[in-house]
Amino acid sequence: MTEATNQAPDRCGLVAVLGAPNAGKSTLVNALVGQKVAIVSAKAQTTRARLMGIALEGRTQIILADTPGLFEPKRRLDRAMVSAAWDGAHEADAILLVVDARKKKREYLEGILEGLKDRPERKILVLNKVDSTAKEPLLVMAEELSPAGNFDEVFFVSALTGDGVAELKTRLASLMPEGVWHYPEDQVSDASERLLATEITREQLYRQLHDELPYDSAVRPESYQHRADGSIEIHQQIVIARDSQRGIVLGKGGSKLKAIGEASRKELATLLGVKVHLFLHVKVEENWAESREIYEEIGLDWVK
Repeated sequence: MTEATNQAPDRCGLVAVLGAPNAGKSTLVNALVGQKVAIVSAKAQTTRARLMGIALEGRTQIILADTPGLFEPKRRLDRAMVSAAWDGAHEADAILLVVDARKKKREYLEGILEGLKDRPERKILVLNKVDSTAKEPLLVMAEELSPAGNFDEVFFVSALTGDGVAELKTRLASLMPEGVWHYPEDQVSDASERLLATEITREQLYRQLHDELPYDSAVRPESYQHRADGSIEIHQQIVIARDSQRGIVLGKGGSKLKAIGEASRKELATLLGVKVHLFLHVKVEENWAESREIYEEIGLDWVK
């Protein structure tokens, strides 16, 4: 036998990561990939579009669809986000439902469990944030939720500390079908650098403004150019819904916008490995959440 015939076959498959807002889906995807590919925020509903993270386990490539949180949609943007989440589960080789194990009330999961119950894909319940949860309630929760969603198995993890993540990754790799890899070995996300740059800025917008700025804001890419010296020049537009929010984003003498831009620039320079020149400006557009063009830019389908 040659060495090639002894080698394990390549595997590649899709895993949809579902859950309610703030369950820790993006943190888990980042942990499985081994580096940051999705933005993380304490604010719920941070993930808006479906983003693919790419994890490797031996000869297996695991494509992770980090989806928006599943919740009761009220606005067009909400409906588009929920639609993107369920779309991420179509034709997946496995579905992960990530649940915040610290939450005692679980009525919010009823609609999600009902939507999963009869799906044919292999379904895995992931109880997250177990580092701050007592063991006994975790077992009770697993016993209650497993039959409700017809889950095939349960994993207890802490995406933040990494507890249980390696075991989950090994199991996911074993479930992936044989096949060629869809992405190069060194690629960790399907997001373009242009989209990644807007996501990094949006993350800083949430982090630095906390509850001062509601969700009616977006970051739009304007230009992304490679300079002759190897650095990258990026221009972005922060869109807000009301003129009264302009002062919140700008801060006194433009200090807040400068801080957001500086933090985003530093993180982008680290991620991209080159010097970054980032230029931000603020625009008021009352009905931006009804703009088909903006939906396309942030990776969402137009939903009526």
